[in-house]
Amino acid sequence: MLHFVKLQGAGNDYIAIDGREKSYDWNQLSLDMSRPGFGVGSDGIVVVFDSDQADIRMRVYNPDGSEAEISGNGIRLFTKFVIDQGIVSPSKGILKIETGDGVKTVYPELENGKVISSKVEMGIPNFIASKIPISVPKLSDSDKPKFNLEILGHNLEITCLSVGNPHAVCIMEQNVDDFPLVQVGSIVEKHEYFPNRINFEIVNIISRDKIRARIFERGAGETLSSGTGSTASASASRYNGLVDDSVEVILDGGNLNISWDKKDMAMLEGPSEEVFSGIWPK
Repeated sequence: MLHFVKLQGAGNDYIAIDGREKSYDWNQLSLDMSRPGFGVGSDGIVVVFDSDQADIRMRVYNPDGSEAEISGNGIRLFTKFVIDQGIVSPSKGILKIETGDGVKTVYPELENGKVISSKVEMGIPNFIASKIPISVPKLSDSDKPKFNLEILGHNLEITCLSVGNPHAVCIMEQNVDDFPLVQVGSIVEKHEYFPNRINFEIVNIISRDKIRARIFERGAGETLSSGTGSTASASASRYNGLVDDSVEVILDGGNLNISWDKKDMAMLEGPSEEVFSGIWPK
């Protein structure tokens, strides 16, 4: 039997598991546990492992069983899990977490000994084609990663970037609530231009400090929110000169805040909440 905790942040939910000294097929476990109706239901699992280069290590698995480099909301929920469960304690208010995208610094906010929110250093957004990666004809590494895609009759102006995982962001005039995200996103995710598949976000600019976004996650489909998706949406908007250095991202599951420091480090901040705990019997 496997103990787990389900957590959510702005509607993005993950199952957290202490994987130390345990042997599981984590890919299959994520596939089984994430299924609504048949499993726990989630946007994936985050698993705890020991680290020799940080305070703790996180691995992230999508609902389809694939492993992700990082999840912005996932790392915030992981932070709550490891601190609340007494697995690790922050040092001087900081937690260092090893991820598939390197070591990330997290600043948890505690109330009565429990984490209620966290701010995460997401890294400097990368707009270099080979680093995302994308493979678009006639687009070199030195070119801006912007191009148009024609999908199901929609002419999409795409800005691509990596925030530890690959993203294609479409900033549009059409109300994102009226856009067929699931149908279009399922095609964009697996388009030949994206060798590692890609996350797809659609964005409306509301003001210089506020945007509305919907997110189609690689390996998960449309989600109520996403930390990396929000970071990518805000970063692409900033890259195109449409927002300032602090942005509220309005999502179906709640709001997240993205900001950048003087070195262009993107910071993600949002709530973390435990939903329930249980035992997986399989």
